[in-house]
Amino acid sequence: QVQLVESGGGLVQPGGSLRLSCAASGSIFSINVMGWFRQAPGKQRELVAQITSDGTTNFADSVKGRFTISRDNAKNTVYLQMNSLKAEDTAVYYCNADIITIGSGRSREVWGKGTLVTVSS
Repeated sequence: QVQLVESGGGLVQPGGSLRLSCAASGSIFSINVMGWFRQAPGKQRELVAQITSDGTTNFADSVKGRFTISRDNAKNTVYLQMNSLKAEDTAVYYCNADIITIGSGRSREVWGKGTLVTVSS
């Protein structure tokens, strides 16, 4: 069994910063892409940022220049540093990863349960 556990969400004022973490655990052989998605009330889930195992990153246009993504492969953990937060960044943030489990020989997509980020004064 493999799971992703997010942490770091909360309430922050506009212009503030938050750092989200997501740790993968279980029978992990390797992890390809790790990333963050978000879903605001009444909206579809959207990609925020992704990072490959060799460090290549991809960001949504709405967060470029404000958010950074990084990962610690030894700890199977991905981070999302969010700066200059805006009210429109308010959403549930979900961690996502393509994980190859021990003995399976193939990757599968795994989702975390999400962490709420609220940007409000």
